[in-house]
Amino acid sequence: MEPFRLAALSDRLPASAGQTQGVDPGDISRSWQRCRMAGLAPEQNRVDQPHFSSAERRVAAERRSTLITHARPIMDYFYGQIKDSGCVMLLSDDTGLLLESAGDLDFCNRAAKVALTPGASWAEDARGTNAIGTALIEGKPIVVNGTEHYLRHNSFLACAAAPLTEPGGKLLGVIDISCDSRRYHPHTFGLVRAAAQMIENRIFEISFAHNTKLRFHYSSECLGSMVEGAIAIDEEGVILGANRSGFALLGLRPEDIGTQEFGRYFGLTMRDLIDMEHRAGGRPLVVHPRRGETLYVSVEQTRGPLIRRPPLSAPEAPKLDALAALDTGDERVNRAISQLRRVLGRKVPVLLQGETGAGKDFFARAIHEAGPRANGPFVAVNCAALPETLIEAELFGHAPGAFTGARKEGSAGRIREAHGGTLFLDEIGDMPLSMQTRLLRVLEEGVVTPIGGKPVAVDFLLVSATHADFSTRIAEKTFREDLYYRLNGLAVSLPPLRERTDLPALINRILEREAQGRQVGTPRLSPELAKAFAEYRWPGNLRQLSGILRTACLMLDDDETELCLHHLSEEAMLDLTTQQCAPKNVEQPGGTLRAQSDAMIAGAVSEAGGNIAAAARALGISRNTLYRRLAAMRTH
Repeated sequence: MEPFRLAALSDRLPASAGQTQGVDPGDISRSWQRCRMAGLAPEQNRVDQPHFSSAERRVAAERRSTLITHARPIMDYFYGQIKDSGCVMLLSDDTGLLLESAGDLDFCNRAAKVALTPGASWAEDARGTNAIGTALIEGKPIVVNGTEHYLRHNSFLACAAAPLTEPGGKLLGVIDISCDSRRYHPHTFGLVRAAAQMIENRIFEISFAHNTKLRFHYSSECLGSMVEGAIAIDEEGVILGANRSGFALLGLRPEDIGTQEFGRYFGLTMRDLIDMEHRAGGRPLVVHPRRGETLYVSVEQTRGPLIRRPPLSAPEAPKLDALAALDTGDERVNRAISQLRRVLGRKVPVLLQGETGAGKDFFARAIHEAGPRANGPFVAVNCAALPETLIEAELFGHAPGAFTGARKEGSAGRIREAHGGTLFLDEIGDMPLSMQTRLLRVLEEGVVTPIGGKPVAVDFLLVSATHADFSTRIAEKTFREDLYYRLNGLAVSLPPLRERTDLPALINRILEREAQGRQVGTPRLSPELAKAFAEYRWPGNLRQLSGILRTACLMLDDDETELCLHHLSEEAMLDLTTQQCAPKNVEQPGGTLRAQSDAMIAGAVSEAGGNIAAAARALGISRNTLYRRLAAMRTH
């Protein structure tokens, strides 16, 4: 393709391009230039565009559930204002994927012909110049009307869109109102910007419902209005988040969130703020951040007096969050939680080590939910479950048609999906060596390069988990030593269930979850079953315990309040009872639970003179189970 010339572009642009009030005329010009450079043709066939299947839409909606939950009520309200005007209101994520819609049936049917429906991607490099995709790139509200659309089959549309950002400044998506270009009204641009601001303010208020907030404006009459600036601060005065007006009024940047104190922008210390707020008696504070400026500030507190710290000797109140929910009394688990708390919000990579089933996945999600990235995505990848031929595309993504069998619309990849949130790499020790090199580069540079695509900046918290012995893997040259040190910002070892001292509390916690809705309440363990559980070695750890209790609860009658041995599956009952009955001083091959169980079965069959029915009765299991175990023993 010959080099693109902006002059040639201007010849093709409609005379009205960028003439909408409040829209920069250069927005459309830049967009058309990008479309040309991306290889799009104005006459491009609409059927070539990507569209998610129903299953893919559900997965995408689950990943953006927080955005949808906060935006849907605002969409319903604004659609009530434009109903019967021949419009459709749309919500997209930060890639341009349409998530939700609300609109008049007659226009929706016409819009569906150009895939202006949930599941379609309206990224600019796929659909050409359009309000959604172009607003994402330009990072500001925009209108694309009629022939300003790059693809000619979209020229019947008029679309106004505004980007949505979270309180930390990260782009969340776009809200859009589209209609027939002949029915477009300039007020639509104002409506969509107001809708975006209401959604962002709603996200801000819910995200910091329990934090001290400062509301401010250069006009006292604007306090309490939709245009007021707002920031949330912690007890040290560090800014935790801001609404759109807060970013604009203070000149905040996304990188300032979590790193800068409010005093830098207000010309106050925390002590000044406390004293002024005390003297004001509920009236707005008047501050002078810079010479000649007057800022009116309202302080909103939700948890008692502002920064009234207890004496240093007073114990800090425990935080009731997702990590606290995992603390059921074991000293080693409590120590692990305390260590994790110290790095929350610090972007320190966490490495969770422990046996299979010890709860590493529960801890990974709790780290995410207890930290400042809780509103972002939590993306979990099991490195051991992915075929080596697919793990590269799954993790790093790929450009459209990058390889044989690749999705024609391309894939962002799990790393990019975790942008702004947490990436959990389970069984990281089993990652292929070639992928370890690529992952190390991502961690060092903060950039991921899809297969056949261009580098993209990413920001996520990395949590890894493994049962592997890294020292052995490194010595065997199957795991990179430099990657290990990148992963090991904080290494936390989780104890196996057999070594934990909080088994009764864990059992109660699981039973409460599994028995929800039972009229007779949470069941308890019979003394016999409690003794068997206490003496069992639990080779499958928490995963095995949860599975056994889940099945046992399903076996309870409606009026039963006690779990007994006979409520367990035959396999679980056999494992528990054979371990109880096995002689403690008998050495078994390898000392394993399976070896003890096999010895118990062989002894019962021998004592019954080979009578399978009699041996099964003596063991308390069915003949089918006994036959199955005997067959397995013969193959050992």
